[in-house]
Amino acid sequence: MKMLNTNELVFENVTAQFPRLNRTYKFDTSENKTVPCDALDDGAAYTLEFVMGNDDAQAYLEQIKKVYKEAAKADTKKKWKPEPTYEPYKEVDGVPTGKSKKKGAYNGEKTKAPVQKDADKNKLPEDFELTTGSKINVWGKLFAYNTGAVSGVGFRLMGVQVLELAERSDGGDPFEQTKGFKAEDAPETKKEENKEEPKSNDAEFFDDEIPF
Repeated sequence: MKMLNTNELVFENVTAQFPRLNRTYKFDTSENKTVPCDALDDGAAYTLEFVMGNDDAQAYLEQIKKVYKEAAKADTKKKWKPEPTYEPYKEVDGVPTGKSKKKGAYNGEKTKAPVQKDADKNKLPEDFELTTGSKINVWGKLFAYNTGAVSGVGFRLMGVQVLELAERSDGGDPFEQTKGFKAEDAPETKKEENKEEPKSNDAEFFDDEIPF
């Protein structure tokens, strides 16, 4: 983990888990799963978890505590609990995992999606879909909050750099190879030509500030 300024951090060569960066998503209680949504919907966000090493985890947890204590000390108007209720960190079967998020909108204004770069620092398309298992660098900023009911620390996702892109998993299946029908025997179907709409070439407003 590399410290920048004002609580900005860069995690290097970590493993992406459940990335949702190509658009905003939210948890749908009726479907009991995370679904794509408009950036202005309640709960809309870009999210990413990432697996880190033990040394990074220890340094990260120390920084989380520091950010929380500094915020509690500076805010004399609210009552802060001794320890944060929520932290951008968890352990899954003993594996240290960071949690990052960027809301789809603040005060009714849509946010910029976290920037995504390749190993040569070239900007990736806005609809680029990062895959679980990919090796990445993660850039974000720690911040403390206190709503009165709950207090904690979040890690606002600012960007990722893709070092190695993992193959997309199809989720697997229980089938074994056997005799019978083959894909090449399927009847051909006439396909309609799809015209691609031009994509936006808007430049990322903070390109010069990206630390990788």
